Amino acid sequence: MTDSTRPAGFIPLGMFFFFAATMASYAAVTLLFPGTFLDRAWTLNPSGHSQLLPLGKIVALPFAILGVVALLTAIGWFRRRRWAWIVGVLTIAVNLAGDLANMLVGEFWKGVVGVTIAGLLLIYMTRPGVRRYFFA
Repeated sequence: MTDSTRPAGFIPLGMFFFFAATMASYAAVTLLFPGTFLDRAWTLNPSGHSQLLPLGKIVALPFAILGVVALLTAIGWFRRRRWAWIVGVLTIAVNLAGDLANMLVGEFWKGVVGVTIAGLLLIYMTRPGVRRYFFA
């Protein structure tokens, strides 16, 4: 792979960061304004909703910040900014740590799936060809 050859996973990873921005923003809005029709999507993660709902506005702000960070990362990712690669790697690493914690607190299989996915993403993102694409 030359420095200008786009890695195969470049576009899917960039889209993943846009998706993460959407989901974090969704969580922020629904926790800030509970009880609307938007709450229906929480049926995909009822345990997460039941754990976060009592915290409401307290956790809405961190989710909103995460949404902005993910959006900026997605934009920077597609512009091949070094900082976006760094933030992307750090974000996935923090996610992996959270999945490890899930494994320890009783959500073992959910944690295993998360650790596997985040681990594979980190391995891919830190491969020489992907790093070179951002640092060329």
